Amino acid sequence: MNRFIFVLLLVIPAISLGQTLPLERNGQTITIEPYAPNVVRVTLSMIAREAEAGPGYGFVAKPEQTGWKHVVGKNGADIYQSSRMTVTVAPAHRHDPHAKLPDTAKFFSGSVPGTDISVTLPDGSPLAEMNGWQMAELNQKDDTLKDARGIKAQDLPLYTVGASFRAADDEHYYGLGENQEGYLDHRQRPITCAANYLAPASPSYCVPFLVTNKGYGIVWDNPSSTTVSPAFDGETKWTSTLGRRVSFFVIAGKTTDEIYGGYRLLTGATPMLPKAAYGFIQCKQRYRSQAEVLAVAKGYRERHLPLDILVVDWFYYTKMGQYDFDPEAWPDPAEMNKQLHAQNIESMISVWPRFAPGSRYYNFLLDKGWFEHYASGIPVTADEPAPGKPVDGMPYDKAGSDIDTTNPEAAKWLWSLIRDNIAAKGFDFFWADETEPDLPPDGAYLSVGPGTQYLNVYPLFHTGAIYDGVRRDKPQQRALTLSRDAYLGAQRNGAIFWSSDISPTWDTLRRQIPTGLNVAASGIAYTGNDIGGWQNLPYTHTPAHPPLIDPTSARDNVGHDDDYPELYVRWFEYGTFLPTMRTHGTRRYNEIWSYGTEAEPILEKYLKLRYTLMPYIYSLGWFTHQTGAPFMRALFMDFPHDNKVMNITDEYMFGPALLVAPVVDQGATTREVYLPEGTDWYNYWTNEKVHGGQTITVKAPIDTIPLFVRAGSILPLGTPVESTHDKQAIAKVKVYPGANGKFTLYSDDGTTYAYEKGDRQITTLKWDDSARKLTQEGAKAWDDRESNPVEIVH
Repeated sequence: MNRFIFVLLLVIPAISLGQTLPLERNGQTITIEPYAPNVVRVTLSMIAREAEAGPGYGFVAKPEQTGWKHVVGKNGADIYQSSRMTVTVAPAHRHDPHAKLPDTAKFFSGSVPGTDISVTLPDGSPLAEMNGWQMAELNQKDDTLKDARGIKAQDLPLYTVGASFRAADDEHYYGLGENQEGYLDHRQRPITCAANYLAPASPSYCVPFLVTNKGYGIVWDNPSSTTVSPAFDGETKWTSTLGRRVSFFVIAGKTTDEIYGGYRLLTGATPMLPKAAYGFIQCKQRYRSQAEVLAVAKGYRERHLPLDILVVDWFYYTKMGQYDFDPEAWPDPAEMNKQLHAQNIESMISVWPRFAPGSRYYNFLLDKGWFEHYASGIPVTADEPAPGKPVDGMPYDKAGSDIDTTNPEAAKWLWSLIRDNIAAKGFDFFWADETEPDLPPDGAYLSVGPGTQYLNVYPLFHTGAIYDGVRRDKPQQRALTLSRDAYLGAQRNGAIFWSSDISPTWDTLRRQIPTGLNVAASGIAYTGNDIGGWQNLPYTHTPAHPPLIDPTSARDNVGHDDDYPELYVRWFEYGTFLPTMRTHGTRRYNEIWSYGTEAEPILEKYLKLRYTLMPYIYSLGWFTHQTGAPFMRALFMDFPHDNKVMNITDEYMFGPALLVAPVVDQGATTREVYLPEGTDWYNYWTNEKVHGGQTITVKAPIDTIPLFVRAGSILPLGTPVESTHDKQAIAKVKVYPGANGKFTLYSDDGTTYAYEKGDRQITTLKWDDSARKLTQEGAKAWDDRESNPVEIVH
């Protein structure tokens, strides 16, 4: 069908949409459902009630048809129009009943009749065109019968469902959650969108939200494992393992931020985190006693080093799922937290969803049926577990079974367990590990249904259980949960996410950059990783080049991994410019002073820089809360017309001002940096001004990460502090001339939800480049009569 011809065929006057009525096309039911002038949902099924049902898990928005009109063309096409987009559903195919069918039709047929649905801008410019879909019965030929393993007869039939979209030759694709193979642009690189701890490179999880450089994004409404194959043979295909319909949203955006505004509308706003979450989070695998935790806190405070959160990892308990503390190692956790709080340090503690047989709640959960469990069903495989058996990892994994927090009663109970056994002892924040869950539900059951059908939803429900509990029972404290995985909407649960159990290698460091950028591009703004990597260091490692950090004074920590102190320094430099800055790893020591005398002053430099930048970083959190857009940004977001940035994997913007170019090669003391066109740039360290649109070679000695500031930027910097609880004044406002600029400076109490009721301070800073003047509007960030922190960079 020609997408642009419909404007000549309209014969029925446009009418405003009332209730959305389904369309019928050759036995297919199609629903077009607006949510905003630039957001529309498309649903198709051979089962009418499925096409007419609302969206699945993760969505909070309601349909909104204001401003939309529906017309029908002379050829029978249904056309839905708003001021921002046009959706055209092609007419039903008319077949001559007397026409002879091709010979192949005796043997092969498609799963559904063909349908063409196009989404364009009002002027006819293409956005997304769905040119085919499927709802195929499970079958032996395609090896999809296995997907029904363990599913009860009453939950069948289920189908393999999918859709195909036309792909332009210059279209690029970002998002889809966490995939750690090291690519940024997904074009012609198929992605399995699924929670998988054993995925290639490192663990993966699924956020089925794809953003393009063509002014639109697609949110795929199916939580089963989904394969996305972008731009093969001119098509992008989505294929989900199980479902009864195809359901997706198209969001149009004049800017990428507007696309994220649509995602925010659909799945919920990212709340402001406790201000401590933007500071430094100290962790390792693992602190074994409260004495060790207090010694680490003392080490930071005696050295006057900034620190906000100390983390207690797993096995502080006597048994997995016991929810207690080993009294020999943790004689008085409440007193420990009291001492930490007196030093303006907050605590986070690991709370697993696992309960081992013999632990004090195991039989209770078993009796309630609150474990992820197997069920009797079609005997597809001979080794199907017995009905009602809880899922466990035996014989390899002996840690018990996972609580099913998709069950609302189980979710409330889990929070009460955390509240009464953990939070009551003064712990502030919680680390929800294993949120895939690590015992995969495929072939088993969750409360919401077959685990294969709902494979990816667990992180949404699990982080929601903690967030809802904190909001209900601790209303004066902002929730903060560290989660290993995400799904659509998980960003609204006060959570930060990390890239799971990665290796301490240069290759891993290199791949973390595009990994994090794609997570952020999926609408999950608070993404980070274990600075230094989680896995054990090798017994020995000889670098390709002479180490830039002498490992001699760190031998008791790094052993014979000669270049690890260099790797840790480079990783820490990069970690300074992540949404959350958290060090972690399986090493004997993991504090700032643990990597040798040459590394320590560099690590201290960047730790203090993080806190100097706190007024800027915290304001970026407000930007994300307001817009839904991430503040760690792949370059395509801010430079959509510069084709050279579409697949740059090792540079990114950190907010509107800073371009970060981490050093990810061992022994390197220079690196090439591409500066996007359309603006001038300033070297942050030297103030040298450079024209954009070129690649330059930048000096990068071991204590320097290449960092550039866009012309027109306003960069607020704070006075030295050792905690975000310390009062921090504006020490300096650096202005980088060359263009007009604007920055929203944000502040609040940093700990409560009072900001939701307007208790906050917002200052709009504006730079007039021609007048060379900076003004502030709104709350006064500083008193012009008492001080003038403005510095115009030359």
